[in-house]
Amino acid sequence: MKNSNNSLEFLPTTFILVGIPGLEEEHIWMSIPFSLMYIIIFLGNGTIIHVIRTDAALHQPMYLFLAMLALAEVGVSASTLPTVLGIFLFGTTEISFDACLLQMFSIHSFSIMESAVLLAMSVDRFVAIYSPLRYTAILTMPRIFGTGAVIGLKSIMLMAPLPMLLRRLPFCGHNALSHSYCLHPNLIHLPCGDISINNIYGLFIVTSTFGLDSLLIVVSYGLILHTVLNIATKEGRKKALNTCGSHVCAVLAYYVPMIGLSMVHRFGHHVPPLLHAMMANAYLFFPPVVNPIVYSIKTKEIRRGIVRMLSEKRSRV
Repeated sequence: MKNSNNSLEFLPTTFILVGIPGLEEEHIWMSIPFSLMYIIIFLGNGTIIHVIRTDAALHQPMYLFLAMLALAEVGVSASTLPTVLGIFLFGTTEISFDACLLQMFSIHSFSIMESAVLLAMSVDRFVAIYSPLRYTAILTMPRIFGTGAVIGLKSIMLMAPLPMLLRRLPFCGHNALSHSYCLHPNLIHLPCGDISINNIYGLFIVTSTFGLDSLLIVVSYGLILHTVLNIATKEGRKKALNTCGSHVCAVLAYYVPMIGLSMVHRFGHHVPPLLHAMMANAYLFFPPVVNPIVYSIKTKEIRRGIVRMLSEKRSRV
């Protein structure tokens, strides 16, 4: 410890997490919907991954990217599960400094992967509509798995400096967080030293991943619409657009809560803590809960694969 600018600077050993502000007495009841969401997330996304892995008919670019998306969503949810259920089931509100940094690294790394996979899926849809005859020749298996490897490596390399940048900062008695898990936009408000480098690097990550990805997704859909409008028949245009429906839902489910949470962190200094908590939960829980349901309902090949898997299990019994 050292005294600087009349403030006691230290490196905290633990951070204090919160559940739902104002509903502390109801935490045991709040554990029920959160537990149900985790069951839906792991069961839904796990089923999609299993069906795509075991069904040779689904070893196509669109479905392989969907498996990557499901894997990233499982990663995000697995990162939050220990602290979220720890708070609501057991009242455990403390997390060690190192565990908090690890959780922050894991949540944001998998979130970056999600965004990048959504971009890859939009490119996949454009290639499928613009050049259907060359679709499998362009998006070959080595390119697909190479894309997945690059996405994973990029996410890890971008996030690796953030925990080290936080470690170098002095803290002055503030160790209470606003959520049930550790997020960088929340953690960065706790140090009392100069956080300009952290802010600049954090902005670089946001713009080079989420910002660039969302821009390129919009460009991809602009090109898709241009291509679709040049299709001669109405039936052909409808069929082409229908192949994009599930992906559009996934993009909206991911980016709308993220933008809402970013706005709350950036401008919502005087909004109720409950709104902070609800927006963060929507950002982390809404996409992995909704996407398996949407893809299972709207994508007949996935639906058929699930029915086939269930019928095979029933026949074994």
